[in-house]
Order: sequence, then structure tokens, then C-alpha cells
Amino acid sequence: MKIALIVEGKTEKAFLPSLEAFLKNRLSGQMPRIDPIPYHGRIPKGDQLKQIVEFLLGGKDPRDHVIALTDVYTGTTPPDFTDARDAKEKMRQWVGPEPRFHPHAAQYDFEAWLLPYWPTIQKLAKHNKSAPRGNPETVNHQKPPARRIKEIFEIGKCRDSYVKARDAGRILRENDLIIAIRLCSELKAMINTILSLCGGSAIP
Repeated sequence: MKIALIVEGKTEKAFLPSLEAFLKNRLSGQMPRIDPIPYHGRIPKGDQLKQIVEFLLGGKDPRDHVIALTDVYTGTTPPDFTDARDAKEKMRQWVGPEPRFHPHAAQYDFEAWLLPYWPTIQKLAKHNKSAPRGNPETVNHQKPPARRIKEIFEIGKCRDSYVKARDAGRILRENDLIIAIRLCSELKAMINTILSLCGGSAIP
């Protein structure tokens, strides 16, 4: 099984090692080859996304499936997406009725999936600022999770700001991904897509 994962470049570096380590424990003998297709900044949209998906499914090295992972918060004004559901619906519309394409979204950005590990974030930032309240995926465009993590790093004694490609990987390496999966429905949905495609058992 070959799966292309279209993703923002910094997310790829931070997330892919933890994703693959988690899947290996769940897909013994059925582990797919995950090919990251990174983009600097946000992933493409509209006809450009459709063309990329068609190429990945039918080019010289065809993949069996394509997953696209976007942030809901893209920094644009007005926002490209209202929420994860809207993001997935729009990507589906752009690509069309291709059953091998699977759109997913982090609500509101990838860092929402790091909020369950706030004690590790506090340790790295060297500050005891309290964790954001509520479900990690219930934040909004006004103050997305990445900004919250950046704040604690910048007021902490680590004397550095949050760097996604470096610090997100450190946070994930110290923790079990299942913790975030159980708290973050959009993360669970993407993980379950991969597990289902590979004949594994979905996480309830």
C-alpha cells in the first residue's frame, strides 16, 4: 500500500515520525509506504489540488491513495475555511468524486494536536502558564493553538520562541500519540482513514 500525504512542510517534519511509529504498532505486517508531499506554506487549493491528486494517483509512481491534510487556520482574511468540516468539503469539491482521495483538516491548526501535551510544553518553555481550557479543537481564528504555544515559549525561561519543525517533534517524541487521538476527533479521523485503508482496526 502506497499512500501520498499532502501536507505543509513543517508539519511533515514534526508529525511524520510520530505518525509512522504509531502506525507500526497497529499495522504489523500491513504498514503502508507513506510518501510525504510537502508544501511550504499552505497546501494547494482549487484546480491545482485536483491536478496534484490526479498526478499522484496516475503518474509514473502511482499511489494507491492520497490524503491531504490542511490547517483550518491559514492566516488569510477572510479565512479560507470556517471549520474542519468546511475545509474537507471544499477539498472534496475541488478534487471531485475520486474515492481514492481523502481530505482531512486540523482544527484550527496542527498545534491543536499538541495541546493535550501541555505539561511537556511547560517543561520545554520553562514556564507554568496554564493550559487552554476545553477541548483542544474548540479554539478559533482569533487565537489558534500555534499562537498559544508561541506565547508560553516567549514568556518562558527557554529564551526562545516556538519553532514548529523543532519543538513539535520534541513534544510528540516524549508522548504517546493515542492521548491526542482520543481528545482530538479530527486527528482520530485521519488516523482511522489510514488504519482502515490498510486493513487495521479503527480506533473507537
